[in-house]
Amino acid sequence: MANFVATIPHGMELEQFTFNPRGGRYLAFLGRISPENGLDTAIRAARRASWPLRIAARKRLRNGNDPSVRVDWEHYHHEVKPLLERDHARFVGELDGRPKDRFLGQAAALLFPIRWLEPFGLVMIEALACGTPVIALHAGSVPEVIEHGVTGFVCDTEDELVEAIGHLGELDPARCRAEAERRFSPSRMAEQYEDVYVRLCGRTGPSHAIRNGATRASSMRTAQAF
Repeated sequence: MANFVATIPHGMELEQFTFNPRGGRYLAFLGRISPENGLDTAIRAARRASWPLRIAARKRLRNGNDPSVRVDWEHYHHEVKPLLERDHARFVGELDGRPKDRFLGQAAALLFPIRWLEPFGLVMIEALACGTPVIALHAGSVPEVIEHGVTGFVCDTEDELVEAIGHLGELDPARCRAEAERRFSPSRMAEQYEDVYVRLCGRTGPSHAIRNGATRASSMRTAQAF
């Protein structure tokens, strides 16, 4: 059994993302096209809410030798591609660096209809750093990252996603950025690690805690720190 001490979220260099206080005119999806990431749900929800969807991803390639790649391709070909043919959502390609910053910052919201126990989901923090709220399904770390009604909406169904899109005007981009700075900066992550070390020292004595606490903290980076 793991000797659980604490869950510490990732810290991220927030300066690489530009805060946009005005929001945007499209919904964004950023991630790998796979059944567990729910792009088909995002397309349907955006269409039902009468919002355009922009998709930052690489189109899936067919590879008969890799089972996981084949599953993703089947998902794209049979469940995603027919929805794209209705011309409501479109690809913008793979993005990184400044193009990704602009893509997230100019979106009204990031759709994150995750279908698996995602340990964290850095793209949620990247969106918040731009002042862009996140509308997501309740899975994995989503309720730990997104504060419902403040930095986005945490939903249980596709119908709730559609309803949440209609309430985007209630969310404040400045609050999204502020929460990213308060909770997910590198300095905040370091402070939380220091707090863990202090607690360990208080329980077991300085020398023993420092020796064993370092091992536990190292484990948290991979297993417990999302």
